[in-house]
Amino acid sequence: MASSYLSFASKLSFLHNGNYKNDAVGRNLLFDNPNSYKWNRKFSDSCFSKTRCSGVGVTRAASTTEAVVDNNRVSKEDSRVLRVGLVCGGPSAERGISLNSARSVLDHIEGDDLQVSCYYIDYDMNAFAISSAQVYSNTPADFDFKLESLAKGFSSLDEFAEHLAASVDIVFPVIHGRFGEDGGIQELLERHNVPFVGTGSRECRKAFDKYDASLELSKQGFITVPSFLVQGSEIEECELSKWFTSNQLDPNSGKVVVKPARAGSSIGVTVAYGVSDSLKKANDLISEGIDDKILVEIFLEGGSEFTAIVLDVGSGFDCHPVVLLPTEVEIQFHGSVDVREEDAIFNYRRKYLPTQQVAYHTPPRFPLKVIENIREGASILFRQLGLRDFARIDGWFLPNSMHALSSSAGKFGRTELGTIIYNDINLISGMEQTSFLFQQASKVGFSHSNILRSVIHRACLRFPNLASHNEVSAHLPRRSKSLPFDEAFNKREGIRKIFVLFGGDTSERQVSLMSGTNVWLNLLAFDELDVTPCLLAPSDDHSDDGSRVVWSLPYSLVLRHTTEEVLDACIEAIEPAQAALTSHLRNQVMNDLMECLKKHSWFTGFDIADEQPVRYSLEKWIKLAKEVQATVFIAVHGGIGEDGTLQSLLESEGVPHTGPGAAASKTCMDKVATSLALSHLADLGVLTINKDVRRKEDLLNMPALEIWDELISKLQCETLCVKPARDGCSTGVARLCCVEDLAVYIKALKDCLLRIPPDSFSKSNILFFLCNVQSHGMIEMPSPPPERLIFEPFIETDEIVVSSKSGGEKAQGLVWKGNSRWVEITVGVIGTLGSMRSLSPSVTVKETGDILSLEEKFQGGTGINLTPPPASIVSNEALERCKHRIELIANTLQLEGFSRIDAFLNVDSGEVLIIEVNTVPGMTPSTVLIHQALAEQPPMYPHKFFRTLLDLASERII
Repeated sequence: MASSYLSFASKLSFLHNGNYKNDAVGRNLLFDNPNSYKWNRKFSDSCFSKTRCSGVGVTRAASTTEAVVDNNRVSKEDSRVLRVGLVCGGPSAERGISLNSARSVLDHIEGDDLQVSCYYIDYDMNAFAISSAQVYSNTPADFDFKLESLAKGFSSLDEFAEHLAASVDIVFPVIHGRFGEDGGIQELLERHNVPFVGTGSRECRKAFDKYDASLELSKQGFITVPSFLVQGSEIEECELSKWFTSNQLDPNSGKVVVKPARAGSSIGVTVAYGVSDSLKKANDLISEGIDDKILVEIFLEGGSEFTAIVLDVGSGFDCHPVVLLPTEVEIQFHGSVDVREEDAIFNYRRKYLPTQQVAYHTPPRFPLKVIENIREGASILFRQLGLRDFARIDGWFLPNSMHALSSSAGKFGRTELGTIIYNDINLISGMEQTSFLFQQASKVGFSHSNILRSVIHRACLRFPNLASHNEVSAHLPRRSKSLPFDEAFNKREGIRKIFVLFGGDTSERQVSLMSGTNVWLNLLAFDELDVTPCLLAPSDDHSDDGSRVVWSLPYSLVLRHTTEEVLDACIEAIEPAQAALTSHLRNQVMNDLMECLKKHSWFTGFDIADEQPVRYSLEKWIKLAKEVQATVFIAVHGGIGEDGTLQSLLESEGVPHTGPGAAASKTCMDKVATSLALSHLADLGVLTINKDVRRKEDLLNMPALEIWDELISKLQCETLCVKPARDGCSTGVARLCCVEDLAVYIKALKDCLLRIPPDSFSKSNILFFLCNVQSHGMIEMPSPPPERLIFEPFIETDEIVVSSKSGGEKAQGLVWKGNSRWVEITVGVIGTLGSMRSLSPSVTVKETGDILSLEEKFQGGTGINLTPPPASIVSNEALERCKHRIELIANTLQLEGFSRIDAFLNVDSGEVLIIEVNTVPGMTPSTVLIHQALAEQPPMYPHKFFRTLLDLASERII
């Protein structure tokens, strides 16, 4: 018992209270007191000591995240260690996505043979050396306002480049859009002779500008989409009208796409009708400062969009591009479709937020000959445009039944089966965990680490002084082969089996997929763990005995944006004809790659086997877990994942699992039961919100005015918050200011809407103005609609504005008036039963509307969390009282393992007003739990954090 306690205590030593200080300026810069921070160019080598945690396809240091790294510290004995400068951020609207890409790259390339230093370019083009802890922030706004006090700033971009020349061997730019893909950073690095990954500046400029690229593609013999350039303030309406007519479009109603020429692949892209609407939307983009060069293109009706990753596997300046398996992008509609969505395009929201609005198919559902032609054309285009290392090329396939584009005869893309058009060149493709790069690479045998390291090593081949680094074999640890669970398990003594379960059929199943994928990839860092990702299929997919179904998944099938995609991919993978086609294409691409890769000593082979998914009933899957002594890491949000059902099934078979037990899970899933369980703690500073629970059936059958009057009278409030009674924390939550708003919400329930469009609620009500109600964004609704809903008073919190030195502001920092003295917080708790500890709370900042949106909670690159709460808002005394009360809540509810508690905090008294308790909280790459673990002493990085949660599960007594 004593040894077990000591083991647990050591794991949780990072949870003790106290401000972390490190005079050597280690990994804690994001969380230090800004006033006490002093920059020091010299570092203690002991600050950077590493513990190796090699793993399956993940090569990184166990706790390495230097704040600002002086890479000249590398000794002569370590001269073969490759020093990579990872540069993210930038001035474009995609800088949040850039941060996501940087986080993913950092996770998968760092190791004993490769050290990473992190850098950030802010909106105003100021360069900083940052801690990698900051890379794990949800959005740049989390730290933009405190960069000058917490990071090493450079006086100019030239000074920044000089620093890079002296401190790193090669730069990996992951800036999307302006300055990253337009040749800006490339020109800077070229001027200072700094090696870098990717295409040169001149070629970037030509390929990034969609108008210039279209002209170049046409010149090179490719079919292009007819377009019209709107530039500056001189807009000739008659010229655009002539263009409409010449392309057989009605000048009054012809459908076109309006998009910036130089803003990346998804920012500002919209549909317009006719000349007037096109010019209005072009002018809007110009006035918003997105770009002053706008393209109007024909809307391609009925075709299919695709995207293809191109990998250069040549040597030196000898380009040998190989196109991986392309992906088909399918825009989908479900339920009642808003008219505005009938012209859906692959925009920013569909690209980066996992919903059923879009589905991906790798390989595409095109004829084999078309896929081969797409690969051939993309390879030619890559070479002719002078691209380097890797790129993503987007396009369209228009079947022969579609209207043929004029002047396309004799150009590349005309086939017997239809027309292939390339319309967008992405020079720095997105590198989030499930991005196209990793989807397509995994299909042909590359893990995340393998593909990224291959790109870096390929880039090194252009620089003779980096040749020695390519002589070192890239560390790629073992991969499990396609063995049945029991056989694989029995053949590997000392290996712990872990099942990571995600999916389900609640409205948060897509977030569950993100959480499970992140947990799985992080746990792969440990050689002693054999980690299997598993999908809990929707309830309508059941086994022969009527029970739920679980699929064990191979690597490549996990990397999808929705659970529906994963399930479809599983079914396709075991369908003989489709499996044969995919295998044929996979072998073809792998052979093309190996033709050159076999010549490189650094390439140690492909590390992802061509495995098949395996389908089990839930009962058999649990028995299998018991048989192989597996621990189940639960990442199923809502439904049976949080209501105690899954926990009860596992516990009945003696299978250890993460998170609280069945009874606590059941209580916390029911928001009313949670409030009742805590109601006796009011005298101790733990408060609950009055609630009224209504059945959906009653809401649909009663007059809205009668319901509204009853609620306002019973709850003694003027505005309401509505939320599902037993669903997760991110869907179906809305502020209602009047009976008209209630009517809109009830109609959404009746019509089974998947989304309530932005600004659907009333603005005419006087409370809208008196209460400073903000316009709301898209509200994702549960599907199917919840049977019970909770109404409670809407709690007014103080608005917090995070400002930075952009847009002409003279100062940067936090703006907080503090009128109500209440702020919204979210805080993780971790530990054993009866001994739960509170992590440092995070203050949540709503960027739009009155309720945190799905994006702000789970989409990396959006949403702002202040971790720990700034002392200017919450005093240290109030913070400590808050943490004590959070621990009291956790232990009263008999939580164990880990959970997350959402509440309102009184910044003076430290009192907490409970919103809800999540026993399976979000574990996405940008989860606030990671920010809080990093804020503790000592900082705990993601893979170690998830390993701690796993160890707590393995040690529990069932």
